[in-house]
Formats: sequence, C-alpha cells, structure tokens
Amino acid sequence: MHLFIKPTALSVCPKCKKALRPHTACLSCGFYKGMEVLDVFKKLTKKEQKAKQKEIKTAEKKGGKKDEMSMEKMSKK
Repeated sequence: MHLFIKPTALSVCPKCKKALRPHTACLSCGFYKGMEVLDVFKKLTKKEQKAKQKEIKTAEKKGGKKDEMSMEKMSKK
C-alpha cells in the first residue's frame, strides 16, 4: 500500500441523492449544479425510461437516506 494515496472523497447528488465523485455530472439523473447537462433518457428504450423516471421520483421522495449510508461506507474504506 502506498503511503500517500488517499481514498477518493464522494459527494451526494442533490437531485437523486446518489453517491458520485465531486465536480462531475450525475450519471443517474444527468444533473450538475442544478442544471441538466446530460440526457440520460436519450439512449434508453421506453420501458427503461419509465423505470428510470420512477426510480428518480422515489429517490426524491425518500430523501436518499439509503444511498447516503452506502456513500459513508464507501468513503471509510
């Protein structure tokens, strides 16, 4: 193990509450700093688009507590 390598710090997407690297667009919802920069639904089929939209809506309602816990676990390693 190298002495000066530190684990990557993770941040949380404000829209879908998924863990992601800082200063990057969220690959789950396509947002960066409150603006949509990626069209994540463009390459998906209709069925996949509906499932993805439903997933994003449920994540917004829950508040993303489940993903925050996983982010904390990932940052500790």
